[in-house]
Amino acid sequence: MQIYSFSAGPWQTNCYIVSPSDGSECLIIDPGMKAAAQVREVVAEHHLKPVAVLVTHGHIDHMWSVFPVASGYGIPALVHPSDRALLSDPGLAISPETRTALPSMMDVGEVFAEPDDVREVTDNMTIDIAGFDITIRHAPGHTAGSVLYDFAASSGSDHRNVFTGDVLFAGAIGRTDLPSGSPSEMDESLRNVVLQLNNDSQILPGHGPSSFMNIERDTNPYLLRIAQGLSAT
Repeated sequence: MQIYSFSAGPWQTNCYIVSPSDGSECLIIDPGMKAAAQVREVVAEHHLKPVAVLVTHGHIDHMWSVFPVASGYGIPALVHPSDRALLSDPGLAISPETRTALPSMMDVGEVFAEPDDVREVTDNMTIDIAGFDITIRHAPGHTAGSVLYDFAASSGSDHRNVFTGDVLFAGAIGRTDLPSGSPSEMDESLRNVVLQLNNDSQILPGHGPSSFMNIERDTNPYLLRIAQGLSAT
């Protein structure tokens, strides 16, 4: 399994391009602000064939380039139905300050819209795509439609790879104070989804470095609080 990544835009959002090997089909996860050009560079350099865009959640820093990337390659975008509306109207889930600043951040002619092919993913759905066996794990709290993409261990690997978006970071969790965020739902997601992940799962978050679940279980202060029966915050 090959995982290429780069940080996009002022929010430094991790965009991942995942393939079984060079020269094969690939998946693009969370193409953020102005990420389309870098995606094209990685795809061309490694002779990849994009087959889908996977959206962990609908916040603008994660879905900014979904439309140009999915439309440019003629591929579907996968998103949870609770966050689907954000693809065309990201202002529904951002702060008033960001909403005010948004027009000045956009290039001339740049738009937010759904690609022609949008496919909704739901909790515990399994998909077989680009040679990967992926389980969708709905984990609301950061947004109503936040999901984890849990990739089964591939040939030559002894661990799963879980793309957690902004639900779980190395040593932290996502904020819950934006529209559709919920501290109580985040607690439930951390308890019933995140803490149920295998200890050897590699955590690939929406921002910052990767980690492993055994490390997060033992050291992440928010997960430690949940494990003690407390609220994460």
